[in-house]
Amino acid sequence: MNEPDASEVVAMSRSGATIRVGVEEEFHIVDAGTRHVAARADLLLPVLPPDRFTHELQRSMVESNSKPCSTLEELARDLCGSRTTLVEQAEALGLGVIASGSAQLVDMDQLKVFNDPRYKQMLSDYQQLTREQLICGTHVHAEVPDRDLAVSVAYRLSPWLPPLLAISASSPFWDGTDTGYASYRTLVWQRWPTTGPMAKFDSAAEYEEMIQELIQSGVISDSGMVYFDIRPSQHVPTVEMRICDSCPRVEDVLLIAGLFRALVARELAAVRREPEHEVHLETVRAATWQAARSGLSGELVDPVEGVPRPAATVIRNLVNGLRPQLEEAGDWELVSALARQVLEIGDSAARQRQAFARRGHLEDVADQLLAETRACEWSDPAGGHDLPSYRPVA
Repeated sequence: MNEPDASEVVAMSRSGATIRVGVEEEFHIVDAGTRHVAARADLLLPVLPPDRFTHELQRSMVESNSKPCSTLEELARDLCGSRTTLVEQAEALGLGVIASGSAQLVDMDQLKVFNDPRYKQMLSDYQQLTREQLICGTHVHAEVPDRDLAVSVAYRLSPWLPPLLAISASSPFWDGTDTGYASYRTLVWQRWPTTGPMAKFDSAAEYEEMIQELIQSGVISDSGMVYFDIRPSQHVPTVEMRICDSCPRVEDVLLIAGLFRALVARELAAVRREPEHEVHLETVRAATWQAARSGLSGELVDPVEGVPRPAATVIRNLVNGLRPQLEEAGDWELVSALARQVLEIGDSAARQRQAFARRGHLEDVADQLLAETRACEWSDPAGGHDLPSYRPVA
């Protein structure tokens, strides 16, 4: 790896607040009456700000993009503003918006890919994988201007991503059935040829060589089809985490973004002072599967010791272990409160199952997700807000 200047590393790692963070959110579009997935992105996108919203592979999805934000409070206002705009425009058209890893009510025969030459080629090449790509994710970008550093950080962070997946888990239902997984989206996603944890590369140049080899193989057609759980972004100077489900609660997006930024800050500071330890990708894949299986309701693989521990213990240890970076970024109180909150109420998968258990109707699950996606309000902590009182995760 090309060694960065010491001054560059210091500038990037001296404070978590120096690392800007941004979020891409993917949403399902549903019919407001039936709550079935509706291929109406072509109707909705023309009334949305083009600099903040774009199409996805399926015409039943929309993606929003936040601005790069220096504070989580700024990110919260940005995400809530985008969600409010999206929900209001959708409801005016008789549509609803759901942020979840999978859809609940689907007529697969009615689905269509967006009218784009690239997506049509993907449909031709990948067939059923493309037709069943009815999943939505949360992607978090943390600013790392040096691409060699981004490659190193992405590799080093792989063991720490499964707990973030567990926080986001929101896809227990697939094709009208409870899958037994908290994030079935993960299993659907992993069928593609370039998913999973990223291997070790000694430089950005070596990473790019790998991408060109994949393209030359004919298995993928362009660099945008490198779908690793974490990767250097192809279009902005960031490390991009792609492992998480879409989250109906914006609070969970903020928690994940705050933890990811702190993880990036910690690894940036460690790049020069600590030797790069080998990451066993097989263990990371197993930990990812475990997080997808049980979310926050069971056990997770401890990122340090590689043994099973209660999910709440893993999350608390993660938050407390990142306290120095969270405090430097001014995020400690907020992230600590958000972590305590999600451990109290559970992940979305658990709440969806509770909604379904009441009457056995998937419409009830969709209604809950519509309400949680719509309920996006934020006030500055300095002026008071409705989050639990700040205290460390105990």
